[in-house]
Amino acid sequence: MAAFMVMACLTSTAQAQVAPGAAEVARYIGLFAAAHQGDLAKAKKLLAAGANVNARDPYGRTAVHIATHARQRELIRALAQVGADLELLENDRYDAVTIASVADDEDTLRVLLGLGASARLTTSRYDGTALIAAAHLGHDGVIRQLIAAGAPLDHVNNLHWTALIEAIVLGNGGPRHQEVVRALLAAGASTRLTDREGNTPLTLAKARGYSAMVSLLTQAGAK
Repeated sequence: MAAFMVMACLTSTAQAQVAPGAAEVARYIGLFAAAHQGDLAKAKKLLAAGANVNARDPYGRTAVHIATHARQRELIRALAQVGADLELLENDRYDAVTIASVADDEDTLRVLLGLGASARLTTSRYDGTALIAAAHLGHDGVIRQLIAAGAPLDHVNNLHWTALIEAIVLGNGGPRHQEVVRALLAAGASTRLTDREGNTPLTLAKARGYSAMVSLLTQAGAK
């Protein structure tokens, strides 16, 4: 059952964040089109004429979400300057910070956080956080940014996993996931919180043969 849950989570997470597809983009007009294209002049003209900066497409995406998917950073700045809500969730409950984090897009994440977007939101169908999503994927640079921005280190999602546990159970044990574990431990993430079966991060790392993670955890005093 545990193995099935892991595989289901891997599959679901890979499909969870949905960027605008070609057919959707072809139907975009107004601010949505400008956000996807990074057309600053068009966006500013529309906003000056009263366009709703927080309007949503049929998937619940705002222009901020669309610009984040498209890595249109100057457009994000322009939207923020006129009051765009950087923390709205689209239909699958993802915010712009989590979208950038899952995409391993450190530059866009830096822009969002610099504009005041929160790294603390509960997002996704798993009641997780951007930190948990990035830990799962081994996005170590993203992890460091999120930690610095005050992301909750020990948030437990509805799979009963923390960021540290996800880095182990959904990671591959490789260098980037090791760096994620290192960063989380250095920031003070709990090594005592367990999964639903009562397994600690150290137990989980040992079970997977992730010797480098075992060493990091042991050095941090994990049991």
